[in-house]
Amino acid sequence: MYALLSVSDKTGVVDLARRLHLRGVHLLSTGGTARLLAQAGLPVTEVAAHTGSEEMLDGRVKTLHPKVHGGLLARRDLDEHMAALARHGIAPIDWLVVNLYPFEATVARPGCTLEEAIENIDIGGPAMVRSAAKNWQGVSVLTDASQYEPVLAEFESAGEVSRATRFALAVAAFNRVAQYDAAISNHLSALQWQDDRAQPQARRWPQQFNLSLVKLQDLRYGENPHQDAAFYRDLQPAPGSLALARQVQGKELSYNNIADADAAWECVRAFDTCACVIVKHANPCGAALGADPQAAYRAAFATDPTSAFGGIIAFNREVDEAAARAVSGQFVEVLIAPGYTAQALAVLGAKTNLRVLTIDPGPAAPAARLDAKRVNSGWLLQTADDALLDEAALKVVTRRAPGDAEMADLHFAWKVAKFTKSNAIVFAAGGRTVGVGAGQMSRVDSTRIATIKAANAGLQVAGSVVASDAFFPFRDGVDVLAQAGARAVIQPGGSVRDAEVIAAADEHGLAMVFTGMRHFRH
Repeated sequence: MYALLSVSDKTGVVDLARRLHLRGVHLLSTGGTARLLAQAGLPVTEVAAHTGSEEMLDGRVKTLHPKVHGGLLARRDLDEHMAALARHGIAPIDWLVVNLYPFEATVARPGCTLEEAIENIDIGGPAMVRSAAKNWQGVSVLTDASQYEPVLAEFESAGEVSRATRFALAVAAFNRVAQYDAAISNHLSALQWQDDRAQPQARRWPQQFNLSLVKLQDLRYGENPHQDAAFYRDLQPAPGSLALARQVQGKELSYNNIADADAAWECVRAFDTCACVIVKHANPCGAALGADPQAAYRAAFATDPTSAFGGIIAFNREVDEAAARAVSGQFVEVLIAPGYTAQALAVLGAKTNLRVLTIDPGPAAPAARLDAKRVNSGWLLQTADDALLDEAALKVVTRRAPGDAEMADLHFAWKVAKFTKSNAIVFAAGGRTVGVGAGQMSRVDSTRIATIKAANAGLQVAGSVVASDAFFPFRDGVDVLAQAGARAVIQPGGSVRDAEVIAAADEHGLAMVFTGMRHFRH
C-alpha cells in the first residue's frame, strides 16, 4: 500500500505519515514535504525516484507522470486495469494527501504581482486530487489537515477506510478544486492589461464571478411552506456575521428567522454603547440605547409593542438575568446576543421553543464585503453599505442648528434608518425610537405611518428628531413631521427641490442636517 503526500500547509503531516508508516504504508513524497518527513526519521521515497523522471521546469512538472496517475486512477475491481499496472511496473497508490499552492493567500497580499499569482497556480496538485477523487472506491484523498485525525482513527480501528468515508473525502476534494479554480478565475478575470504598463490593472468587478458557498443546514421550508430552502455561508465568512452564530437552544431556525435575525444583528452591532433592536419582517420596529440590556429592551419594546410580537430581538451586550426575564414576558422567535449569563440561560431555558443564538461581535470595523441580490437568471453584486457618517461632511442647512442632545439623537436615528427598508423615516428621542415608517412607496406616507405608530404606542413625537434614509423630494414630508412636533431632521440632501425643503424646515423652526450620503435598503 502506497501513500503520496505533497502539501503546502504542512500542519499535522508528520504525525499522519508516521501513523501510516506504522500501519505498513509506503511513503512517497515531493520536495519540501519529502525533506520534512526524512528529517523526522521516516522512510520516504521521492516521487522523482519512484517515477524515474526528474522534476522539470523549476518544479512545474514533477507529478504529471503515468506512475502517479496510473497508480491513482487504476480501478482495483477491473482485472485489465491491474494487469496494465503490472505490465508497466506501476504500484497502486491508495492514499493521496495534497493541499494546494496558497493561491488565495498570495493574491490577498497587497501589491501581489501577476507573476506571483501565476506561480502560485497549482497544476500537479489539482490533477492528482481529481484522479484520486474520481477513483474514490480505491483511493482515500485528503485535502485538508482537519481530515487527518478522523480518517486515521477509522483506518487504525477498522484496518481500512470505509466506502462512505472515501466518498465523502472525494466530494470534499472536488469541492476544494472547484473553490480553487473559482478563486483563480475571479482574480485573473478582474485584471485588465494595458500595453504601456508593467502590470495589469485590477478592475473592481471581474468579468466572471464565481460564488463558493458551504451549506450550513437544510431548512424546513422557505419564505412560505410550499418553498424548499437551505442556509449557506461564504467559504470564508466574515468575523461577527450571522453565519458564524451558535444556537444555544430552541427550535430549528426557519428561512424567515435567519433573514430577520441578520437584519437585527447587523443593526444592533452598529452601536458602540449598550443597545437593543427588535426586528419584524426585516425592519426595526424598535431600537434603543440603555444603561443595561434590560433598560434598552424595555425602551425598544415600547416603540411598537404590537409589531414586536413574534419578533427578533438582538443585543450588543451580554444578556443578564434581568434582561432575560423581561424578554421572556413577550412572544419572541429569536434572541441574539454576544453572550448570556448562566442565570439568563436558566430563565430562557423555560421557553424551550425560543431560538437563542450567540455571536462573537467581530471587529469594530468589518472587513470589506459584498452584498448579493438574486434576480431571475442573474445576480446584482455590490459592496456592503458599511459607510459611516463623515462628521466633517455634515452640513447644517437651516437657520437653526441642532443642540447637542438633538445631534446625538440624529446620529442614533440615522443608524436605525440605515437598516430600515426604503422609504425609511425614523423618529427618535432620548436614544430610542418613538416611531418607524418603513417600506412605503412614498416618503410622506412613511412619515405619516411613523407618527401613527408612535400614537398607537402612546409615545410623544413632540420634541423628537427624524432621520430619512434619502432626500425629501417635496416639502410635504417635512410639513407632516413638523406638524407632529419634531424639532430636527437629518437627511442626505441632493434633491432638485432642496431649497423648497429647507425653506419649509425654516418656516417650522426645524433644524436640518445634510449628510451627503444615502442609505437605500430594498
